Amino acid sequence: MWFKPTTSKLVTFFCLYIAQSIPMSFFSTVIPVMMRQENFSLASIGLLQLIKLPWILKFLWSPLVDRNCVTVSHYKKWIFSSELIYAVLIFSVAFLDFKENFTTILVLVIISFVASATQDIATDALAVLSFSRKDKSLVNSMQSMGSFAGAMLGGGALLLLFKQIGWNSLLPCLAVFVIIALAPLLFNKEIAIKEKSPAQKAKRMDFYYFFTQKGIWKQIIFLFLYYAGLIGILAMLKPYMVDLGYNMQEIGIMSG
Repeated sequence: MWFKPTTSKLVTFFCLYIAQSIPMSFFSTVIPVMMRQENFSLASIGLLQLIKLPWILKFLWSPLVDRNCVTVSHYKKWIFSSELIYAVLIFSVAFLDFKENFTTILVLVIISFVASATQDIATDALAVLSFSRKDKSLVNSMQSMGSFAGAMLGGGALLLLFKQIGWNSLLPCLAVFVIIALAPLLFNKEIAIKEKSPAQKAKRMDFYYFFTQKGIWKQIIFLFLYYAGLIGILAMLKPYMVDLGYNMQEIGIMSG
């Protein structure tokens, strides 16, 4: 059956999720630490969290991806193109000096997060469509594993490498990894979906229907308050560790 779960399918999605997660975790960790080491104010470091807005607002352009995807090939094109842009932007940042080109680096990182968020849209949709209802927990576990492993490696192990080889050598390797992680999807022929009819494609009214569901605003407010506190604390934890005198390597060990 087209929805039969296999190891190769699960590995494919794990690679996609970890590929999007590692660079994002690395940038989200190393930039605040470097900013604090350069004596940026805590207020400016707090505002740095705005670079993650593409992941918060990705629902705005997700219907665009959905309306243009009918077959597995369509989803693969979105994933490949998004990840290649992601890799190119990461590679470009490697040649910039953190002090002299700080604003340019932030702009490129934000654009790269747009690319990774777009990849996530297509990846999630393909995962939902290619697994049956009873097997969706399996691919969801790949999503969780990829996200947490990416956070551990990007926010921990890569900080140790950063200490050893530096910004200019580490980022090209990271860009290459993002491309290599696409290989399982490229060669996996087992992923299949049922082609969608035009009536099944996302519409602008779907936004209205979602936000007018009974009880939806209670859930939205709860999730907003819950994650706002959690993310707010974690965002300022590593700059605080810099103030306590920990170096990049020590922060990498403890956070990873």
